[in-house]
Amino acid sequence: MADFRGDQAAGLRRLFGCPRVPIVTFAAGSIGVGKSVTVANLAAALAAQGREVLVLDENADDNIAACFGVVACGDLQEVIDRERSLAEVIVSLAPRISLLPAVRAVRQLARLDASQQRILLDCLSDIGRPADVVLVDASPDHPLGFSPLGLATHETVVVVEPNVAAITEAYALIKKVSLGYSRRHFRLLVNKARASVEAKAIHDNMAQVARSRGLARLDYAGCVPIDEHLRHASRLCQPVAGLFPDSPAAQAYQALATDLLGWPTADDDVGGLEHFMQQLLHLSQHIDPTAIYA
Repeated sequence: MADFRGDQAAGLRRLFGCPRVPIVTFAAGSIGVGKSVTVANLAAALAAQGREVLVLDENADDNIAACFGVVACGDLQEVIDRERSLAEVIVSLAPRISLLPAVRAVRQLARLDASQQRILLDCLSDIGRPADVVLVDASPDHPLGFSPLGLATHETVVVVEPNVAAITEAYALIKKVSLGYSRRHFRLLVNKARASVEAKAIHDNMAQVARSRGLARLDYAGCVPIDEHLRHASRLCQPVAGLFPDSPAAQAYQALATDLLGWPTADDDVGGLEHFMQQLLHLSQHIDPTAIYA
């Protein structure tokens, strides 16, 4: 096992270039709140700041590739099964933005044997460019109730809309993950906000309830305003900053990108990314659907 962990360390350092890479999962309590659009535009904002971004996408529908007008045909699981090379699966969405579709792979993690786990780690080391930031677009309908990616990453951002149903579903997600897996920290991003004051009030109310019930700490990640420029850019399958760089939404994504780069990353003795992969493989094989749905 010691040698296997050493192989993990070497592979991950080759993949990401350094041990302190922010790995952030974006999750939502329900579909339709703009989570994938948020990840796509945040990736573009980070790339505009000169960062190399890798997006791990576990969504079959409304995926990140579609947000850039690109079709992604492969999946990381095909690489694990040696049906395709990593170069055939990974997709370049835009300068400095790469996509690794992982819909099937994430669902199969619990069934990977030691040999397949080694293949996974070895193939990841073949990615040509190191990433400065890893963004995970987690599926809201994971068969186990919540993606193990969201449990293993440094940060989990819950995206919510300013309406009663979306707020209720986002809180329910936070509650079940906190109770089922003792996750005690989330960040809340309010999307399609009518005003920043409204967005901050939504966060404050949810944070107060979560704190009073001993669930988790909710930090405020900010808000993205309702913006016709964003809707127009999305219809054209383009990041809003590329078409309307001075729009309110584009400015909000740039602010979020700057803030994200300042969030603290894991700093344990084996490095944040080693910890991430070890946690991911461990959690995927021990995640308990009974607990997560409780």
